Amino acid sequence: MINQDCGTQLVGEFKKNQKVLTAIGDETRQAIIVTLMQGTQTPGMRVGEITERTNLSRPAVSHHLRILKEAEIISVRKQGTMNYYHLDSGSTLKQLKPLFVQLESLLLQCE
Repeated sequence: MINQDCGTQLVGEFKKNQKVLTAIGDETRQAIIVTLMQGTQTPGMRVGEITERTNLSRPAVSHHLRILKEAEIISVRKQGTMNYYHLDSGSTLKQLKPLFVQLESLLLQCE
Protein backbone atom coordinates (compact mmCIF):
# COMPACT_ATOMS: atom_id res chain seq x y z
CA MET A 1 0.00 0.00 0.00
CA ILE A 2 1.32 3.47 -0.88
CA ASN A 3 1.19 6.42 1.47
CA GLN A 4 -0.86 9.54 0.73
CA ASP A 5 2.14 11.71 -0.24
CA CYS A 6 3.43 9.18 -2.76
CA GLY A 7 -0.04 8.77 -4.22
CA THR A 8 -0.44 12.52 -4.60
CA GLN A 9 2.97 12.85 -6.25
CA LEU A 10 2.19 10.00 -8.62
CA VAL A 11 -1.14 11.54 -9.63
CA GLY A 12 0.69 14.82 -10.23
CA GLU A 13 3.27 13.11 -12.45
CA PHE A 14 0.55 11.38 -14.47
CA LYS A 15 -1.31 14.68 -14.95
CA LYS A 16 1.89 16.49 -15.93
CA ASN A 17 2.65 13.83 -18.54
CA GLN A 18 -0.88 13.18 -19.78
CA LYS A 19 -0.39 14.82 -23.18
CA VAL A 20 2.81 12.92 -23.99
CA LEU A 21 1.41 9.62 -22.67
CA THR A 22 -1.67 10.04 -24.87
CA ALA A 23 0.51 10.90 -27.87
CA ILE A 24 2.77 7.87 -27.54
CA GLY A 25 -0.08 5.53 -26.62
CA ASP A 26 -1.25 5.26 -30.22
CA GLU A 27 0.34 2.54 -32.39
CA THR A 28 0.34 4.73 -35.49
CA ARG A 29 2.21 7.50 -33.69
CA GLN A 30 4.63 4.92 -32.29
CA ALA A 31 5.34 3.80 -35.87
CA ILE A 32 5.96 7.41 -36.90
CA ILE A 33 8.33 7.95 -33.96
CA VAL A 34 10.28 4.81 -34.90
CA THR A 35 10.37 5.95 -38.53
CA LEU A 36 11.72 9.34 -37.49
CA MET A 37 14.33 7.66 -35.29
CA GLN A 38 15.48 5.56 -38.25
CA GLY A 39 15.56 8.53 -40.62
CA THR A 40 17.98 11.39 -40.85
CA GLN A 41 17.69 13.95 -38.10
CA THR A 42 19.25 16.67 -40.23
CA PRO A 43 17.33 18.09 -41.93
CA GLY A 44 14.63 15.58 -40.93
CA MET A 45 11.94 13.75 -42.89
CA ARG A 46 9.19 15.12 -45.06
CA VAL A 47 5.59 13.92 -44.87
CA GLY A 48 6.00 12.05 -48.17
CA GLU A 49 8.96 10.05 -46.85
CA ILE A 50 7.10 9.16 -43.66
CA THR A 51 4.05 8.19 -45.73
CA GLU A 52 6.14 5.82 -47.86
CA ARG A 53 7.86 4.18 -44.90
CA THR A 54 4.72 3.73 -42.78
CA ASN A 55 2.23 2.92 -45.56
CA LEU A 56 -0.16 5.49 -44.12
CA SER A 57 -2.07 8.08 -46.08
CA ARG A 58 -0.68 11.58 -46.30
CA PRO A 59 -3.63 13.07 -44.32
CA ALA A 60 -3.17 10.42 -41.59
CA VAL A 61 0.54 11.15 -41.29
CA SER A 62 -0.12 14.89 -41.13
CA HIS A 63 -2.77 14.39 -38.45
CA HIS A 64 -0.48 12.27 -36.27
CA LEU A 65 2.49 14.58 -36.79
CA ARG A 66 0.36 17.46 -35.53
CA ILE A 67 -0.46 15.53 -32.34
CA LEU A 68 3.21 14.61 -31.80
CA LYS A 69 4.22 18.23 -32.40
CA GLU A 70 1.62 19.54 -29.95
CA ALA A 71 2.93 17.06 -27.35
CA GLU A 72 6.42 18.49 -28.01
CA ILE A 73 7.83 15.11 -29.03
CA ILE A 74 8.82 16.22 -32.52
CA SER A 75 9.78 19.50 -34.12
CA VAL A 76 9.46 20.85 -37.63
CA ARG A 77 12.20 22.62 -39.51
CA LYS A 78 10.95 24.80 -42.36
CA GLN A 79 13.12 25.39 -45.40
CA GLY A 80 11.29 27.49 -47.93
CA THR A 81 8.05 25.67 -48.67
CA MET A 82 9.32 22.34 -47.31
CA ASN A 83 8.76 21.03 -43.79
CA TYR A 84 11.18 18.56 -42.23
CA TYR A 85 10.08 16.64 -39.13
CA HIS A 86 12.52 15.26 -36.56
CA LEU A 87 12.55 14.13 -32.95
CA ASP A 88 12.88 17.10 -30.63
CA SER A 89 16.13 16.96 -28.65
CA GLY A 90 14.34 18.70 -25.76
CA SER A 91 11.40 16.34 -26.12
CA THR A 92 8.79 15.95 -23.44
CA LEU A 93 9.65 12.24 -23.55
CA LYS A 94 12.45 13.14 -21.14
CA GLN A 95 9.81 14.27 -18.66
CA LEU A 96 8.60 10.68 -18.36
CA LYS A 97 11.67 9.64 -16.39
CA PRO A 98 10.46 11.01 -13.01
CA LEU A 99 7.14 9.20 -13.54
CA PHE A 100 8.90 5.90 -14.19
CA VAL A 101 11.25 6.41 -11.24
CA GLN A 102 8.24 6.94 -8.96
CA LEU A 103 6.44 3.91 -10.36
CA GLU A 104 9.53 1.77 -9.88
CA SER A 105 9.93 3.00 -6.30
CA LEU A 106 6.31 2.20 -5.53
CA LEU A 107 6.61 -1.27 -7.03
CA LEU A 108 9.65 -1.98 -4.88
CA GLN A 109 7.68 -0.90 -1.79
CA CYS A 110 4.94 -3.39 -2.65
CA GLU A 111 7.26 -6.36 -2.93
